[in-house]
Amino acid sequence: CVCVCVCVFSLESLFPSLLLDEPSDLSPGTPVPDEDSVVFSKLTYLGCASVNAPRSEVEALRMVSILRSQCQMPLDITLSVPGVSEGTVRLLDPQTSTEISNYPIYKILFCVRGHDGTPESDCFAFTESHYNSEIFRIHVFRCEIQEAVSRILYSFATAFRRSANKASLTAKAPPLTPDTDVFTFTVSLEIKEDDGKGTFSAVSKDKDRQSFKLRPGMDKKIVIYVQQTSNKELAIERCFGLLLSPGKNVKNSDMHLLDLESMGKSSDGKSYIITGSWNPNTPQFQAVNEETPKDKFMYMTTAVDLVITEVEEPVRFLLETRVRVCSPNDRLFWPFSKRSYTETFYLKLRPMENKERKSNSDTLYEVVSVESETERERRKTTASPGILSSGSHGSMVPSPPEDDEEEDNDEPLLSGSGDVSKECGEKILETWGDLLSKWHLNLAVRPKQLPALVRSGVPEALRGEVWQLLAGCHNNDHLVEEYRTLITKDSAITRDINRTFPAHDYFKDTGGDGQDSLYKICKAYSVYDEEIGYCQGQSFLAAVLLLHMPEEQAFSVLVKIMFEYGLRELFKQNFEDLHCKFFQLERLMQEYIPDLYAHFLNLGLEAHMYASQWFLTLFTAKFPLYMVFHIIDLLLCEGISVIFNVALALLKTSKDDLLQTDFEGALKFFRVPVPKRYRSEENAKKLMELACSMKVTKKLKKYEKEYHTIREQQEQQEAPIERYEVDLSCVRAHDASLLGFTHLHS
Repeated sequence: CVCVCVCVFSLESLFPSLLLDEPSDLSPGTPVPDEDSVVFSKLTYLGCASVNAPRSEVEALRMVSILRSQCQMPLDITLSVPGVSEGTVRLLDPQTSTEISNYPIYKILFCVRGHDGTPESDCFAFTESHYNSEIFRIHVFRCEIQEAVSRILYSFATAFRRSANKASLTAKAPPLTPDTDVFTFTVSLEIKEDDGKGTFSAVSKDKDRQSFKLRPGMDKKIVIYVQQTSNKELAIERCFGLLLSPGKNVKNSDMHLLDLESMGKSSDGKSYIITGSWNPNTPQFQAVNEETPKDKFMYMTTAVDLVITEVEEPVRFLLETRVRVCSPNDRLFWPFSKRSYTETFYLKLRPMENKERKSNSDTLYEVVSVESETERERRKTTASPGILSSGSHGSMVPSPPEDDEEEDNDEPLLSGSGDVSKECGEKILETWGDLLSKWHLNLAVRPKQLPALVRSGVPEALRGEVWQLLAGCHNNDHLVEEYRTLITKDSAITRDINRTFPAHDYFKDTGGDGQDSLYKICKAYSVYDEEIGYCQGQSFLAAVLLLHMPEEQAFSVLVKIMFEYGLRELFKQNFEDLHCKFFQLERLMQEYIPDLYAHFLNLGLEAHMYASQWFLTLFTAKFPLYMVFHIIDLLLCEGISVIFNVALALLKTSKDDLLQTDFEGALKFFRVPVPKRYRSEENAKKLMELACSMKVTKKLKKYEKEYHTIREQQEQQEAPIERYEVDLSCVRAHDASLLGFTHLHS
């Protein structure tokens, strides 16, 4: 969310010299202005690529260098840059002026040019959000006249600035006071449906219940009107998210992003108008696409996220409305019926001190609260007089922190829970960028500073690349080709993939792209590794990899982890190696947490009863993604011993609680409160710092020898038939403790 806000100002901060004066006329590459845009000729389009960090100069310049050196079919184009932020950047055929492609300005997040003195000095690029805010692409261009690069970027900067010039705040703006710190906005919602004639018409509202009346199966548009009605005018730079969900009081994770179609100002210049397309036939909107019982209605929640000039963070306006899905035979329109829903919002801001503001930042204010008129009225009717007169700092009753939410209920945390931001400090990305550049020169040798960087966590934007390099998959063409063959073969696995990461949008939908790719990877592995076959725990690890790379690469990394990091050994020989891991964990407890070890001994609580998933899924099955991804960072860098570090850290930090439990209470504590505790990013960071501080590798080798010595002594003392019976009972007891995990051979 924040990246869009920053990117609005990125052009000025990166290229201040371009914004001081209009550049002088340039010969063949001189832009030819027309009524609404500036046109540049003598350009070559070098292609586009996906990027994970759309506002990172380091990553952008790296992609510029790659595309400039590797482009084999450059395309001559003419570029049209609009003069206002509501316009569209267009790529044109230089001979016919036919439009080849276009990119609305509001979807362009960042621009960059090649550094002087480098081969890329004649290049520039821009990144854009493609289809939705989770997919970003970079487009790279080369100028025949190098000097024209500055003029082109000046035009982009002008387009970004013009919508805010009239009402922009300055650093010398008078400070807000308690009387002037609230800015009022009216936000209206209109729903339009395809009328079957090639146009979209606004739907009406039910007279009695004030519900929008919808028809099932019809394509729709959501139109939001935003107008500021009090205080100094704030300029809205852009909308970076229009979201929708059935129901009310919905969580952020349940909101679904709509495709933005346009954002601009009304004809009188007073309102901002944002339009997004809504396909009601997608599974997530099923609840508002089925006919509603007569005299009933349901709720729908719409959210619009806006970047406002000089405000530190994006602002979300949330609208809860009633809807009713009618029979196609119902009469839906009445004369003069209202066709929009309007809510008033109160945005409370606080001026930031200079020391709080980031360097070179135009940010002046931070958000204290956003409250709707409906919320105000509800609070007045439900709050006691004591609360109303308490003079709280914010104007909205705060909601409990996310990590405390549902802390006391008995429902385990769903796998795939937790948001992971792709935001990362520029210095950290630059450090990683330098390391990756050096690493690519000799992929056979890991850079010396790599382990220290990994312990702090790999930036989310770079994980896909770094994980493949750590796993040694930079030359995995043979596995990619084998994967494409394997997915065509029969396999014995059942299609139970829908139980993997049900909390993550990518894997939620049965038959969706996420579940389909996950099924194919698990199927391919079951054929590839006939000895082990398919184990249900593998799907969680495969899902983590799929969130960072295409399925062919995810399969290759999965193979490397299973074979070269020893994970498949846990499933072999009646789980013999897994039992060894349990023995090692209990010996570590005995040394580092003796009081907890003694407590578990008294309860009869053994490691396999609570730690099976930790080892078999590498913590991916139940813990929040922020923590899971960091664990995989460390695993790929340092090996499977990391799992012991994390397990020991979990036990240490939970010791006081666990010492108070009985047998059933301890199992429940591991199943429910422990994973939920690490939904807090701060808690997860502290846990991982503790895990990284532990040095257990030498002790693990020692305990492994102890285990095998004990096993040999046991075998020597047992008759053959007795050994068989003991092993069989061991397997049965262990299988019962795996919480439903299945082990299927292809």
